Amino acid sequence: MRSTHAAQGAYAVTILRLAWRNIWRQHRRSLILITAITLGVFAMVALAALARGSMEAQLHAAINNLTGHIQLHHAAYRDDPVIEHGIAPPSGELLKLLDGPEVEQWSPRIALPAVISSERESAGITLVGIDPGKERELSFIGSGVREGRYLEGVEDRGLLLGRKLADRLETRLGKRVVVMSQGADGELADRGFRVVGIFDAEMQQSETAYLFVGLKTAQKMLRIDNQISEIALRSDSHEGLEPLLSQLRSVSPDLEALDWQELQPMMKLMAGMIDAILVIWFVVVFLAMSFGLVNTLLMAVFERTREIGLLQALGMRPGLILLQVLIESLLLLSIGLLLGNGLAGLYIVWVGDGIDLSAFAEGMEMIGYAPVLYPSVRISDVVTANLLVVVLGILASLYPAWHAARTVPIEAINRS
Repeated sequence: MRSTHAAQGAYAVTILRLAWRNIWRQHRRSLILITAITLGVFAMVALAALARGSMEAQLHAAINNLTGHIQLHHAAYRDDPVIEHGIAPPSGELLKLLDGPEVEQWSPRIALPAVISSERESAGITLVGIDPGKERELSFIGSGVREGRYLEGVEDRGLLLGRKLADRLETRLGKRVVVMSQGADGELADRGFRVVGIFDAEMQQSETAYLFVGLKTAQKMLRIDNQISEIALRSDSHEGLEPLLSQLRSVSPDLEALDWQELQPMMKLMAGMIDAILVIWFVVVFLAMSFGLVNTLLMAVFERTREIGLLQALGMRPGLILLQVLIESLLLLSIGLLLGNGLAGLYIVWVGDGIDLSAFAEGMEMIGYAPVLYPSVRISDVVTANLLVVVLGILASLYPAWHAARTVPIEAINRS
């Protein structure tokens, strides 16, 4: 039994040595192929990291743009965001759940259509009444004020205005503006505010879409007591929200609870598109590499036809010939994978502080892209790329290996 295992081990070592020696017979050809595999793997992993980074940046901007991870509101509010479709502030089991460990931060809001007028211009906007303390860790407005000050409390009489909207209204910090909306009694509700802060947003449309005031101030203006429009919250991650959603729906069956994927369906669609595009990219890059792999192995087989015939005549079984060629392919792939992954890792570390796209900042911000792109590595992408190269590489090597195994010893030895 031991002698059988020893013989098998000797066979394996011999075949591995032969495969390694055959790779470097034509070292220039092998080096070219290894370089192609290295660059292909580098392109797969590096592009996947940049694509994921871009997607993560857009998703962060969308969630940070008042969406949060989950929102609760009146069932008809999303279709018709009017004052009649408000809700009561959270209490009882709902408040207990919102203050529990599953929720990192939550905030009540008023979000209703309104009109803002300056001395020169007017514009339609969404009036957002917020709790400044809670909102600081929940949305972009908590850190978006670039001029003036942030709101100091729910009864703050000041107003935060987006930079683009301020330019459109031809107003500035310290100026007074008038905000008009429909009150709870159906009559016009209006109030004068002083601009106490100018904010910037990652998504430029947010600078013209929203203005922010204290929650209590907005309620008094609209004459709605403690009524709010929505509750937004953040969990510890934007993934795996189903258990929390189920709990929210259980304790507040009269409210509509939706996660960011339902609130931002385009983001969900784009995430799925990124997955599909990366798979297509992986396959295209591999197909380009596979031609070189098959060509290299076929050339190696043709050059060693007489040698293969002699080995078979001396007793080497066709199966071992096939195995030897497959091992040659696996060695080439392994070297390329090692170098490609290493090169991609170095590149990702090199650009880890972000790729500055500020030259295109204005155009990119308009479509939700940040001016600095940070790569984001997913282990699943790296594993997928490597497995694809190994599995499809071995499959592509089967034809040259099969061709070598079919060599007829006498014909091969007699071939000049």
